Amino acid sequence: MEVPILRQGQYLIASIQSALTDADLSHLREALIAQVGRSRCRGVIVDVTALDVMDSFAVRTLRDIAHMARLRGAETVIVGIQPDVAFAMVQLGLTLKGVATVLDLEEGLAFLNRRDEERLLETRPKRFGDRG
Repeated sequence: MEVPILRQGQYLIASIQSALTDADLSHLREALIAQVGRSRCRGVIVDVTALDVMDSFAVRTLRDIAHMARLRGAETVIVGIQPDVAFAMVQLGLTLKGVATVLDLEEGLAFLNRRDEERLLETRPKRFGDRG
């Protein structure tokens, strides 16, 4: 099943609508990373709200997407992990270490906006008399 990837300003949003096969997840990873380069986006949101289960391959693929996107200059946030899915992930020892997660799409956009602002402040040239 193809996952729609939408552009919202400087961000890409991939909204997973139903359970995906391993091949579908691999295709999503390749498509998202390719589109990060083509669109020169600053952030990626992967919405997993519709998923009621995530196996180890799905978790690893999401983690890989985040790390690959970061290497291409885009921050990634996973949104919408359901309570039962979070519980099962913890019980099975599946982690998204190093990957930002938030409650929903609105919080995901706010997270990426904050990260963009932080990035701008970090790269701003210091002027004489600036502290920091």
